[in-house]
Amino acid sequence: MKIRILDAASQDLIDGARFYEQQSAGLGEYFIDSLFSEIDSLLIYAGIHPVFFGGYHRMLAKRFPFAIYYRATESEVSIHAVLDCRRNPAWARKRLS
Repeated sequence: MKIRILDAASQDLIDGARFYEQQSAGLGEYFIDSLFSEIDSLLIYAGIHPVFFGGYHRMLAKRFPFAIYYRATESEVSIHAVLDCRRNPAWARKRLS
């Protein structure tokens, strides 16, 4: 199985890292490392997370208030978005539609 991070999700990761780096030096890098660790775990756990917003599985990150929205097939996990859970759920729903 392989993991594919779509461009929009990559931008979400970059935006999140920039935000946390502004909060404290080095925190942006820790954010990226933490989220990539979560994404890598999908090689084992893809498909077990609840489904939200039109067929996307949602995995909640452990260390940051972010959710990873993905779709899984037998051969690939596609990361569609990495969204801040502190935002309005209607915004996430619109972003994923």
